[in-house]
Amino acid sequence: MSTTLSQALVKNFLGNSPVWYKQAIIGFLILNPIILFTLGPVVTGWLLIFEFIFTLALALKCYPLQPGGLLAIEAIIIGLASPHSVSHEIEANLEVILLLMFMVAGIYFMKSLLLWVFTKILLKVQSKMLLSLLFSLFAAVLSAFLDALTVTAVLISVGVGFYSVYHKVASGKTYHHPDHDHADDKAVHDHHQEDLEEFRKFLRSLLMHGAVGTALGGVCTLVGEPQNLLIAEKAGWDFIQFFVLMAPITMPTLVAGLVTCALLEKTKLFGYGSTLPENVRNVLIDYDGEQDAKRTNRDNAMLMIQGLVAIFLVFALALHIAAVGLIGLTIIILLTAFNGIVEEHQIGKAFEEALPFTALLVVFFSIVSVIHEQHLFQPIIESVLAMDLDAQPGVFFIANGVLSAISDNVFVATVYINEVVAALNSGAITREHFDSLAIAINTGTNIPSVATPNGQAAFLFLLTSAVAPLIRLSYGRMVLMALPYTIVMSVVAYVSLNMYL
Repeated sequence: MSTTLSQALVKNFLGNSPVWYKQAIIGFLILNPIILFTLGPVVTGWLLIFEFIFTLALALKCYPLQPGGLLAIEAIIIGLASPHSVSHEIEANLEVILLLMFMVAGIYFMKSLLLWVFTKILLKVQSKMLLSLLFSLFAAVLSAFLDALTVTAVLISVGVGFYSVYHKVASGKTYHHPDHDHADDKAVHDHHQEDLEEFRKFLRSLLMHGAVGTALGGVCTLVGEPQNLLIAEKAGWDFIQFFVLMAPITMPTLVAGLVTCALLEKTKLFGYGSTLPENVRNVLIDYDGEQDAKRTNRDNAMLMIQGLVAIFLVFALALHIAAVGLIGLTIIILLTAFNGIVEEHQIGKAFEEALPFTALLVVFFSIVSVIHEQHLFQPIIESVLAMDLDAQPGVFFIANGVLSAISDNVFVATVYINEVVAALNSGAITREHFDSLAIAINTGTNIPSVATPNGQAAFLFLLTSAVAPLIRLSYGRMVLMALPYTIVMSVVAYVSLNMYL
């Protein structure tokens, strides 16, 4: 009986994930206390960071919440961080948590409108290069005035919508080709499976273009990313001043990003260049026609309400009338109230996408608190500040970029800007030099951080979303597809920074 029970316990640990993965996590949990008592908390802290990145990299094998959560709990137990410091990180990022809880759910209730609009765009624009540029530019413009996570939620909703429509056909649930009899069903099904694989590549490339677009636009304005607002407050910059100061770096980077988008589609390198299969296009055309034909006055009324609320959403976010999460809650209330969605289980479905990622983000904040309490980045900051003044902006850009790619760009920006403010207050640097370093911190935390999914919350959200396993978007594939963007955008930003400053 005891043997059977022990086997059940082993089998239940991390569910259906591979045996080698389970062994790796158990090995990490055993290794960390040993390293702590032999090599100290700093080495253990850095080891913990890479262990957490390992769980993110294998998100398709096992959702990172469970293995990452076990590592975070152990870190608190062995004293690398305290519950109080974790609570402090959560409080500091409460607006991001509210955004995920409510804004993503609000977007869920707009999916009919989003699918309708983007289906029209997808079917009208025949050129894949033009379509990719539209997705990237759309994401960049919206992210500059709204929020990258909100824009990413829109992209995810569109991706899931497109995939769901065609997958019903590819799986043979709703479609039989009129030119084939039942004897040919297997051949038809196999043909659709080939189209489905090509369609996955097509969607992957569009969503990655859009995700990078959120970074291209997010760096440009005071409201584009959370750390932008923090840096602006410390520096005393208003909206226009922030945009003007950043423009010599952000505008060339934006152009470089869009050119990279076009070249990737032209060369078909790094997983880009896949076009929409003709069979898939025909299915989407048929689906769009069927939906238009059977749409009732009530359906039209729902689309109209969603359109009006979408307009309100854009203005509310652009004008920042409230915290983004509270605007999201307003969206939920308006869309459900005026579209007749009044049952609890109907509303609950909207939160299924966002809450697992919200929980994962809180675990991530626990790892960030380890970085904070163990001062893991402190030696890097001190060494940079000890360098020649002329070299500091460029080195700050590189250091911020590397650290943001392996941890979190908001946290890195917070740590660096506080150190720079302290240096200014102590008289160690001038106000002009402070402005140069603040520009380097903002661009450094926003641009090179596209290298990995954990660098930006929007990328991590995409990796752990419902659409990622559907289109086979893994951590490694995201890193590979982001690589050309990372290199081009980082080099252009670095060169522009050195020329401007």
